Amino acid sequence: MKKMNDRVIVPLWALGLFIVIMNTTMFNVSIPGIIGELGVTAELGSWIISSYSIGYALTTVIYSRLSDSVSIRLLIAIGVTILMTGSVCGIFATDFNTLLLARILQSGGAGAIAGLGMVIVSRHIPYERRGSALALISAASAMAFGMGPIVGGIVYQTFGWGGLFAITCLVILIFPIIIPLLPKEERAETKAFTFDMIGAGLTVINTISLLLAVTQRSVWIFVLCLASVVVHGLYLRRNKPTFIRKELLKQPPYVKLLVVGFCVMSLNLGNLFLMPLVLASEFQTSAMGIGFMIAPGAILTAVISRYVGRGIDRLGNGTFILWGHVSLAGVALVFSLFTSISPLVILIGYLVFSPAFSATLSALNNEVSRILPDEYIGSGMGMMQLAQFMGGSLAVAVCGVLISFHVNVSIIHEYGFVYLCLLGLIVCSLVVYLWFRHSAANGKNSDGSTL
Repeated sequence: MKKMNDRVIVPLWALGLFIVIMNTTMFNVSIPGIIGELGVTAELGSWIISSYSIGYALTTVIYSRLSDSVSIRLLIAIGVTILMTGSVCGIFATDFNTLLLARILQSGGAGAIAGLGMVIVSRHIPYERRGSALALISAASAMAFGMGPIVGGIVYQTFGWGGLFAITCLVILIFPIIIPLLPKEERAETKAFTFDMIGAGLTVINTISLLLAVTQRSVWIFVLCLASVVVHGLYLRRNKPTFIRKELLKQPPYVKLLVVGFCVMSLNLGNLFLMPLVLASEFQTSAMGIGFMIAPGAILTAVISRYVGRGIDRLGNGTFILWGHVSLAGVALVFSLFTSISPLVILIGYLVFSPAFSATLSALNNEVSRILPDEYIGSGMGMMQLAQFMGGSLAVAVCGVLISFHVNVSIIHEYGFVYLCLLGLIVCSLVVYLWFRHSAANGKNSDGSTL
């Protein structure tokens, strides 16, 4: 197999991922305007964001799983084509239905860029350089979360929603360069194509029903979710290959890292949900001002990503996962006690939080890639990203529910209570990771050899 020129491909891929992830946060600030222009309800308008997020998560794991049997070159070409189709459709959309269709199509292509990027790095970059590549990709994600509201606000005010879709079209300038440089995967061409449509469908139902149950606070949808999980569990017991690789779920080290990924992303997106609310309600900060308060942390993350990656390659994953957890827990504690004092607390806190999160996630993904055999890279990394997305999405919904309780005691304010809950979550994540380390030190599946 021809070696991959990762010094060219990874930076270009990170740029493409930056655009795709920013496509989520760009629309956040434009939703009120779009709702007013189209004359739809806020609940209906929110699906412009929700549809993209849900589709993005599900197609990420689908593309990753397909990469076990189908050439990545072909998959990324299909994904970019679908993404471009949705973007062009959105530019010329004049009604809500067309706009929603455009967002769904976008999500169907965006998942290829997110999912296959992790697979390529894990499969084709030597472990001793893999940390640097994953750090760059994680930095691009953090940068997109921070810059999205600023870029979205400027573009929407100047060009309307068509401008937001036009920004996403920039991926067409990137991936025609990348695709010919990707290694030709002989294993993907010679291995028989197998894809479990029923298992994929059950995964989609599990995911959507759980998100809807939490966001809509519906007992009946939650019952439906539990029923679908039971059916899926029974389906996984069959002897034939399934969409969710049950061999992975039988491996305690991998499952522990899934839990850590779920918790870390929950803290990140929960924090990104809470910070704008605190700034707007406590300090009457404008939408643009909120973006500029968050941007420095995202920019710092991008600037130091190169050094973080080298540190991971030199010092190992464990150092960054441990210290990352400690830093994230420290910021959550500070936010729980002092965010109502000054907006500078949030500005300075996020300068610590964003790099710590990016370093933790990079090291975590690198550790997952280390314990996975090559034949499980696609499905294993896809499931990890799905777990992270589920954590983030559920965290936003749960944080909204907790805020409605209006807890306010002497030492903490209303948002401080929610931050204390997030602090408890990241402490639990640290405990699970220490458990993983203890098992690895005792030689229990530490290298994933039984997978």
